[in-house]
Amino acid sequence: MFSYEEFLKLKESGVIPNDLPPLLQALLQEAAGDWNRAHVIAQDEHNNDGSWVHAYLHRVEGDLSNASYWYRVAGRSMPELSPEEEWKSIARALLDKI
Repeated sequence: MFSYEEFLKLKESGVIPNDLPPLLQALLQEAAGDWNRAHVIAQDEHNNDGSWVHAYLHRVEGDLSNASYWYRVAGRSMPELSPEEEWKSIARALLDKI
């Protein structure tokens, strides 16, 4: 569907295609400054990837205790990566699944 490079171009342009899977839309929403919309999307995805994006969003928000909870639900540890690097890591992982 989209390569990682094409996805990064969407991030830079602020365009969020409706045909993208929801969690990829959430990453673009957050990157565009709409944390609340990204959070709503992540909350509606009841799987490990949804929990991972949810955790990331709370980490970016600065709510590290809530982020820690969602990382545990996702079966992950809070990463040592910067939030920007984690965003890229999540994007790559989600893109690999489509």
